[in-house]
Amino acid sequence: MAKLNWGMIGGGEGSQIGPAHRLSAGLDGEFSFVAGALDHRPEAGRDYGRRLGLDPSRSYGDWREMLEGERARPDRVDLVTVATPNATHFEITRAFLREGFHVLCEKPMTVTVAEGEELVALARETGRILAVNYGYTGYALVRHMRAMVARGDLGRIRLVVAEFAHGHHADAANADNPRVRWRYDPAQAGISAQFADCGIHAMHMASYVTGLEVERLSADIVSCLPSRQLEDDAMVNFRMSGGTVGRLWSSSVAIGRMHGLTIQVFGETGGLRWAQEQPNQLHYMPLNGRMQIIERGEGNLSPEADRASRVTVGHAEGMPLAFANIYRDLAEAIRARAEGRAVDPVADQYPKAEDGLRSMAAVAAVVASGKAGGEWVDARPPMFR
Repeated sequence: MAKLNWGMIGGGEGSQIGPAHRLSAGLDGEFSFVAGALDHRPEAGRDYGRRLGLDPSRSYGDWREMLEGERARPDRVDLVTVATPNATHFEITRAFLREGFHVLCEKPMTVTVAEGEELVALARETGRILAVNYGYTGYALVRHMRAMVARGDLGRIRLVVAEFAHGHHADAANADNPRVRWRYDPAQAGISAQFADCGIHAMHMASYVTGLEVERLSADIVSCLPSRQLEDDAMVNFRMSGGTVGRLWSSSVAIGRMHGLTIQVFGETGGLRWAQEQPNQLHYMPLNGRMQIIERGEGNLSPEADRASRVTVGHAEGMPLAFANIYRDLAEAIRARAEGRAVDPVADQYPKAEDGLRSMAAVAAVVASGKAGGEWVDARPPMFR
């Protein structure tokens, strides 16, 4: 089977996320990296692309040049990954969708709800795939949690507790570091910093695992470093469809916390706990039973978990492998559309444009509630109400 062609915008030299995408996209032999506009500095981007092995004619100076160069090629890219600063996601993604490209956009998909609704409508209109890189959903045991909840192992879900807290932005002396500063600059990050950067991973995970949507929320947001225009800590209470209760904490000033993405789900007949820093173990407690530790790669797991497991049981599994599962899902979805057939349900697990829109609605709701002293607000996008 011929490889699909893949291109990337952003993720240049020194990027945190670029290497993970390039490793992940190529891991299964589904995609060939053939085009890129990798840096906001045209010559630096062209040079880096050539050093990564791109044909010089397809190592572009900016995304507009890439769009123009790829649109008429018979071997044009099948999938474009957008890994640029938040404020640019909407314009770039919209332009490529309009020209019929499939897109994987880094989160947050947009910086406003209206932009998100426009992209959802455009993806539906064009029939193109628009995925959002909530990459942690690619972990095998996250997918097993989702399967366990869906098949009723926990009964009705009563409570979800999610966290994404770290302490990497706690040093006030580091406030002018460019890799930190942009996250708290409204011109580049939008209306929210920590919640839009990390909190929405935790909130999306709550919906992804349970299959329930966040309907309303109450938030307390604060800038623990007074010089910051946007929040670096958020505490959010939320209610999901079906009456499920949700609790979420996200922080970038929690010294001693390294990554801190954790999801706990409590139902009528059991509870689950998974932490991204220990991704090979899922803790499961059946009602009136004994605690069980489910190991990634062991026998008798769900088909979703089996498909997402990359290495044998007991060996470490990391973030690029989780990202690779998103890319493998997308390869199946792209091929299914091209062949006019249904997507394999076990592969139809990647986060979609609607997920990105719901996240932006949650960001807007958290900001509105935080400014209103924790008032409960509707967290749904207007088009989904």
